[in-house]
Amino acid sequence: MSTPQTLRAAAVKVNGKDTRLDGVPVHTTLLDWLRDRGLTGAKEGCAEGECGACSVLVARPGIDSPTEWTAVNACLLPAAALDGQEIITSEGLGSPAELHPVQEEMAVRGGSQCGFCTPGFVCSMAAEYYRPARTPCAGDHEHGPNGFDLHALSGNLCRCTGYRPIRDAAYALGVPEENDALAARRSSPPPAAAATRLSFDGAEFLRPASLDDVLGLLAERPDARIVAGSTDVGVEVNLRGVRAPLVVAVDRLAELREFEVGTDEIRIGAALTLSELERLLDGRVPLLGQLFPQFASRLIRNGATIGGNLGTGSPIGDTPPALLALDASLVLASHRGERVVALSDYFTGYRETLKAPDELIRAVLIPLPLASMTAFHKIAKRRFDDISSVAVGYAVEVADGVVSQARIGLGGVAATPLRAHATEDALIGKPWTEVSVREAAAVMASEGTPMDDHRASASYRSAMLGQSLLRFYAQQLSPEGVSA
Repeated sequence: MSTPQTLRAAAVKVNGKDTRLDGVPVHTTLLDWLRDRGLTGAKEGCAEGECGACSVLVARPGIDSPTEWTAVNACLLPAAALDGQEIITSEGLGSPAELHPVQEEMAVRGGSQCGFCTPGFVCSMAAEYYRPARTPCAGDHEHGPNGFDLHALSGNLCRCTGYRPIRDAAYALGVPEENDALAARRSSPPPAAAATRLSFDGAEFLRPASLDDVLGLLAERPDARIVAGSTDVGVEVNLRGVRAPLVVAVDRLAELREFEVGTDEIRIGAALTLSELERLLDGRVPLLGQLFPQFASRLIRNGATIGGNLGTGSPIGDTPPALLALDASLVLASHRGERVVALSDYFTGYRETLKAPDELIRAVLIPLPLASMTAFHKIAKRRFDDISSVAVGYAVEVADGVVSQARIGLGGVAATPLRAHATEDALIGKPWTEVSVREAAAVMASEGTPMDDHRASASYRSAMLGQSLLRFYAQQLSPEGVSA
């Protein structure tokens, strides 16, 4: 097994200047590292990726252009993970003497009062300002006539200004001018991820150059903490004080970023972010298309990976119920080779899975063709940027008025995500009618082993399961008539 060698000084290009990472503790967040260097525009509001006050821009490989400026939560990412990368903070967008167009619109339209959250809003807004595919449109309640997608700001919170002036600023933005350096930067590829080896006070951060290197390392050190978007690990570091002795970054490995639509299946690399996957799928999987906008916020989806969401083994992750309904499988890789396991067999207990300590998730496989009737229901206290109390994925096929196939994935109602097998059995072979669905809904209300906690009571979760199936039936009769 080969490991990255320190052949160069570890550094991050910040606002156009190389800034060394020498002597930085392994678990230092990008936010703290920037603030220690006097770049105090980004703030810590929550330390868990929910408020967006820490937002910065990172040059990432693009889908519509070689480079895309992507907004991420600096409070969650280890500074070491940005070695060799290029970032822009709010200070790098403009200055008091020469404001950036986003800063200008926020100022003149009253989009800032106390200013604590403003730099984060500005960076998230700038990412959307520079989105290559943004074009003028008719506009609706979530899109401006300039093509600005308000979901770009879904991870940013403001407690004093109010959102109307911020929305006005977003909708007033034009297109970047020809001499805009950040717009021009999109035409060149971003920096390749640098093989990295940093150590401090007994802890080590590694970014191996290949998947083989990672698998060899895991064979020797199965206790290594694998990170990609760090949207889960970062919370543990910030709020629970977790300090893994060895952190291994895999988010830029080409072998984990595959995407292929074949005749029999769709292959999705585990290190693709949810934002990347949403755009690559481009509506090919309607069930996932319903899930993406409800998964946390755009800031989180810009970092969170599909493999990471499954790797945590959480019973309330959003992707498992949808992927269970899609009958997905996982490719698990180790130095011993690869194996394919059905997602329905993958979860074995609370945050426990079939994945061995020396394995990692390489890809997610979705079989084709897809069911004709699908839906994703998320029951939470907020419409966006919230954790599920209950999540349900549906994939149902009806032939000649009779249910021929039914797969239902559940989250939040047991120690693991699970298939609603009893409900599926109650539907298959029965006529697709309100009477049959109501009978199956009564069965579905008894699925799982829901518990009382601060998000919902067990009885509420059970009731929501039954209501979800009735809602799904109503949606299929009148897709436009049943709102979220």
